[in-house]
Amino acid sequence: MKIAAVALVLSITALPSFATDAGSAALAAIGEINGIALACAQPAIVSRARNAVTHSAAKTRANGEIFENATNAAYLKQGKDVTCPDAPTLAKKITEAEKNLSTAFATK
Repeated sequence: MKIAAVALVLSITALPSFATDAGSAALAAIGEINGIALACAQPAIVSRARNAVTHSAAKTRANGEIFENATNAAYLKQGKDVTCPDAPTLAKKITEAEKNLSTAFATK
């Protein structure tokens, strides 16, 4: 009986960390797209990324830092002679990232 109770407690506490990991990954992905869009002068994609984070993710310092760090890293990487993707490619990536972000931070 005690083993079952311990297993139940452990499984319940593991669920939020899984959601956090999915949320962190989604924020990092959308931050990466944001950084590429900033470096490649794609303001519509930048706006979509910012709006997705603002409307989908929990407004915490940690989430903001994940998004900003991913944005900065992608922006700096793009400046190292990396070819900018075309607008349709970025639009497709941001659409997928928006879906992942919404799923990761969905409230039930």
